[in-house]
Amino acid sequence: MKKIGIYGGTFDPIHNGHLILARDACERLGLEKLMFVPARIAPHKRAPFASAGMRLAMVRAAVESETGLLVDDCELRRPPPSYTIDTIEEVRRCEPDSEIYYLIGEDNLPGLDRWRRFDELKKIVRFVVLDRTGGQATRDYPIIARTIDLTAAGLRKRAPPGPSLR
Repeated sequence: MKKIGIYGGTFDPIHNGHLILARDACERLGLEKLMFVPARIAPHKRAPFASAGMRLAMVRAAVESETGLLVDDCELRRPPPSYTIDTIEEVRRCEPDSEIYYLIGEDNLPGLDRWRRFDELKKIVRFVVLDRTGGQATRDYPIIARTIDLTAAGLRKRAPPGPSLR
């Protein structure tokens, strides 16, 4: 059975922390491909700073030379809010014979039970926690851990005219 990873998020902006953990997940889980899925408007988060088009362009640029990393704009094509269950159902229609791994940042774990149709979702995907903090996960899901002191919020604070993003 083909193994596919889905990495959803606002990616506002996407950064090397996202890419490092994505590569680690591909290697450790044996994923044939991993699709980055930028959310139009995530129901449990504030609205993104960058436009949907700008975030899509950033994600495309970030993965363009990465083997096995792809971009799917399905959530940007649908009306908001972006629900993971809708994305997974779309992927299952296109890839019916695949095992789907859904990559989730550790910061999303506390609210996971409130995701739309979560009981259905947890039956059709394998959740994998991406942990950049080195903390203890509060769920019994596989963990891809790498301490990376880098966040999208931190990058936005450093954006011009602030200190260099490098």
